[in-house]
Amino acid sequence: MSTETDEILERLKKITLLEAYELVKQIENTFGVDATIALSASNTNPSILPSKADETVVEEKTEFDVIIQEVPSAKRINVIKTVRSLTTLGLKEAKDLIESVPKVVCEAVSKEVAEETKKLLEEAGASIIIK
Repeated sequence: MSTETDEILERLKKITLLEAYELVKQIENTFGVDATIALSASNTNPSILPSKADETVVEEKTEFDVIIQEVPSAKRINVIKTVRSLTTLGLKEAKDLIESVPKVVCEAVSKEVAEETKKLLEEAGASIIIK
């Protein structure tokens, strides 16, 4: 790889999940591509991909909200730290968010981001649901 791509890769290693999700959305909008199609197509032989005529209409939910339901008093500091690492919220905003639960932490994110966010917040001690 070139030095420039190495530098970009190093910078990407330092961003949060939410920032990575937003970056993917910006790339999709800027270049008019769909990352989900690119990922699935790269692992599949194009000759076996179903044609548009073969597809059945099955809508699968693609955007999820991560909601903090409850935060035990003893776990508040850990949850605040985790919320701050997952979002762009400051200390006061993160504290206010967990004190007024139930609250949405991440809105309209992919299933993978929602699952990872849930895992991290539950490890910190919060009770989480995904809708």
